[in-house]
Amino acid sequence: MERNLSMLMDYYELTMANGYFNEGLKDNWVVFDLFYRKNPDNGGFVIAAGLQQAIEYLLNIKFSKEDINFLRKKEIFSEEFLNYLADFKFTGNVYAVEEGTIVYPDIPLMTIEAPLVEAQIIETMLLLSINHQSLIATKANRIVRAAKGRSVMEFGARRAQSYDGAIFGSRACFIGGVDSTATLIADQLFGVKAVGTMAHSWVQYFDNEYQAFLTYAKQYPTSCTLLVDTYDVLSSGIPNAIKVHNEYLKPKGEKLLGIRLDSGDLAYLSKQGRKMLDEAGLTDTKIVVSNSLDEYTIQSLLEQGAKIDSFGVGERMITSKSEPVFGGVYKIVAIKENDKYIPKIKISENIEKITNPCFKKAYRVYDEKGIGLFDFLALHDEKINLNDIKFIDEKMPWKKIEINPQWTVKELQVKVIENGKLIYDLPALEEIKAKVIENLKTVSEEEKRFKNPHHHYVDLTLALYAKKCELLYSEEH
Repeated sequence: MERNLSMLMDYYELTMANGYFNEGLKDNWVVFDLFYRKNPDNGGFVIAAGLQQAIEYLLNIKFSKEDINFLRKKEIFSEEFLNYLADFKFTGNVYAVEEGTIVYPDIPLMTIEAPLVEAQIIETMLLLSINHQSLIATKANRIVRAAKGRSVMEFGARRAQSYDGAIFGSRACFIGGVDSTATLIADQLFGVKAVGTMAHSWVQYFDNEYQAFLTYAKQYPTSCTLLVDTYDVLSSGIPNAIKVHNEYLKPKGEKLLGIRLDSGDLAYLSKQGRKMLDEAGLTDTKIVVSNSLDEYTIQSLLEQGAKIDSFGVGERMITSKSEPVFGGVYKIVAIKENDKYIPKIKISENIEKITNPCFKKAYRVYDEKGIGLFDFLALHDEKINLNDIKFIDEKMPWKKIEINPQWTVKELQVKVIENGKLIYDLPALEEIKAKVIENLKTVSEEEKRFKNPHHHYVDLTLALYAKKCELLYSEEH
């Protein structure tokens, strides 16, 4: 798995970096924010994920001799710049929202404070890491919440967009709340429990369905789950599964662990299947379903009274099929001149693309019950006191917030890298998953709605808003 991904970048990262270098600007410090503008699936929030891979990339970025020789053949980069790349190391500072944190549009998921060339060339990989896993973790959590406490397994590898999509998608799904994965390498690399039984090909290989089930039961008597929809679920599959239980598993002191449905009317078949299993005395046998599931089909199945114990979810989760692109962006917000950061802003005819300038910090305000009320952005060196500070909503500048003395405030980012060195204890994947569960307790039920969720506000302090207005109305930005 050892790969050097330093060259995985947009070409313009290096053309800009080469230009900065040749202009003598490489050591000028800057600040970039990585954030997104819109929740996927029109949801209420996003689960931040992918930070560990971003950190590992920053700590290990290097350019090999082969990389340098390849770039030299482009005949566009100066030899001095190539020599600089040959000894390249990231030496900056990184502030980030921890994985598993609930986040909202415009909140910087990562803030990079570093020399200009260093900050520029890392853009693509940081976006790849954060965009992909945040998207999949968020989709997975929607599906897990729709299952209302029932087990959800990730079955998506074969439909994922490349092997990295399968591997890191499985990691993100686990962060989002799934219990296990069909992807074996995710168990090996991350400790996400791998599960699996049989495909239809197993049943088709044998002379008949009963023989296929019996052979499988003999191989795996303590964990026997049978796929019952290869031919006919109600007239063949479930009766043969019950027969194998009665004739082989029960005499050995074992029982049929479960049956799986992968096609047909899952609501109807699960209800009929539950009735048949119960009448055979198999009240503990679980019914597992798969087949192009997502949060809406799962929600619908449960509303129809489907008798389902767990869900195997594949393509619609591992690709976030309903909205497969997470719109994270990476924008410069400040440059250092004479030991002072000068704010920078991007202005666009599209209002949503106008950036929030300045080296900033992000905060969340909680009510007396611990529910997150709203977030706000402040200048990096701004002193925060809820009793004194004023906020503004750019879309509704007339809105006033009356601060309750019982409210509390928490900074959202932590410093993870200082001068190129890791100063943060990377949490285990189980800890990240647990953080999601705890974070969700701070999210209002209105924000958890799949349709028309409550809008979580992200305001600016008056000091930051004044800086932004100053840039917007100045002749030069």
